Amino acid sequence: ISPEDTPILSAIPRTAAKGTKHEWQLDALAAPAANSVIEGDDATIDAMVATTRAFNFTQIQDKVIALSGTQSSVDAAGRADEMAYQIAKKSKELKKDMEFALIKGTVQEAGDATDARDLGSLPTWIKTNGDAGTNGSLSTGSGTDLPNSGTDRDLTETILKTVIQEVYTSGGDLDLLVVPPSVKQVISGFNANTTRFGPADKRVEYAAIDVYSSDFGDIQVVPNRVMATTDEKLCFLLQSDMAAAAYLRDFQIGDLAKTGDSEKKQLLVEWTLEMRNEAAHGIILDINQ
Repeated sequence: ISPEDTPILSAIPRTAAKGTKHEWQLDALAAPAANSVIEGDDATIDAMVATTRAFNFTQIQDKVIALSGTQSSVDAAGRADEMAYQIAKKSKELKKDMEFALIKGTVQEAGDATDARDLGSLPTWIKTNGDAGTNGSLSTGSGTDLPNSGTDRDLTETILKTVIQEVYTSGGDLDLLVVPPSVKQVISGFNANTTRFGPADKRVEYAAIDVYSSDFGDIQVVPNRVMATTDEKLCFLLQSDMAAAAYLRDFQIGDLAKTGDSEKKQLLVEWTLEMRNEAAHGIILDINQ
């Protein structure tokens, strides 16, 4: 019954990376302003603002399987091929590790001969919209630093509404609120929710909020089991198409050199987080779980 769902990784689109330092362009519309011109007047060229370039480093993640000749030959109860079973199992574990990499507060790292490359995770990119506990603060939004921890507090609907409005004002269109399982239950207890009963013969009581209908659109509320395995006390408000998983090397299986009486295979992926525009997202920090 081990969980294998990866809510964030599954929600964001896929794209291709062309190098270990994956780069993309950021742009924004000019702020609204008074705009009227004189009839017949010569056109005045508007100021052009150059796009800015952002980047994140690709991270290699793997799972290695080794089966002895005996394990490959014996009749494993319930499955015909032990290697195929282990590949399927490790593939699911690898995707869970990728979800962990998105959530865990990890700054980007170029890597060298002794240190692996690391991608900058979601908390290192969101700087514009968010809420932190007393003395806490968001990151600078470049993938290079972590948020500063503040005083832990319970999530309230007021906090949630504040960040949703911030994202909307910044131009974002939220569709996903990703939270730890315990915080999902807190949201289901918000005052906006009232216990609802289905037909008496069905014996059903509805006491959950799965879609939060805000003043600025409906947001799916998704519990994330992986968040329960980290020490990050946060929630993510996401516009899923404004982030992507960029793959330099897609999921692959390679045979490793045979040594002795065993067969070895390596499952591998090289990828990174592409934060297309951090202002389309929000983060709530220092949340009790």
